[in-house]
Amino acid sequence: MKTAEDYLTGQVLLIDKPLNWTSFQAVNKLRWEIRQAFNIKKIKVGHAGTLDPLATGLLIICTGKKTKEINTFQAQVKEYTGTIVLGSTTPSFDLETEINETFPTDHITEELIHQTTKQFIGDIEQFPPVFSAVKKDGKRLYEFARAGEAVEIKPRTINISEFEITSIENLNVNFRVVCSKGTYIRSLANDFGKALQSGAHLSALRRTKIGDFNVTNALGIETFINTLKA
Repeated sequence: MKTAEDYLTGQVLLIDKPLNWTSFQAVNKLRWEIRQAFNIKKIKVGHAGTLDPLATGLLIICTGKKTKEINTFQAQVKEYTGTIVLGSTTPSFDLETEINETFPTDHITEELIHQTTKQFIGDIEQFPPVFSAVKKDGKRLYEFARAGEAVEIKPRTINISEFEITSIENLNVNFRVVCSKGTYIRSLANDFGKALQSGAHLSALRRTKIGDFNVTNALGIETFINTLKA
């Protein structure tokens, strides 16, 4: 049973973020619950790497003095699993926005899909999605996107060490990716569609690992809250 002092001294919490929650909402909820459970007026709580609302999986949340280690956790290699849908694109590169264009897929074979993953292994240049929290001129890119303003985005160098196709069901391509900090899997899905001479968008995403931390050891938010009340 943890005490108020434990959380103030610092804890590293492994949380399995649910669908449709922002990482910010998860942090706020846990901060409020910890404060309520132990009658703490003020406590630092932060997360080590954002997950999009439409993504689930491992979120490392640090409390108290452990928040000083957030940058260390953020820099670690990450693993994701998910699904790429071939033949159509969306402005956000995922299901946050509606399909805006469709493309031919008759030429795409399973062999071509597997071969194309090789183009993305190693250090590659990647453009962040326009619907993202990356900042430009003091504003987040999604603010420009939602206002319909065009904005120049600069590519960044990222590293993908593994890109495995785990199964293919018609136009749904299930995958596993191991990548560096700063990688946008939505951008990878979009670029993968282009490399196939078609289009693609991300329909599901789950973060399974950050460094040595695994989502199999993470707690759901409600489960974690119940441990505070135990």
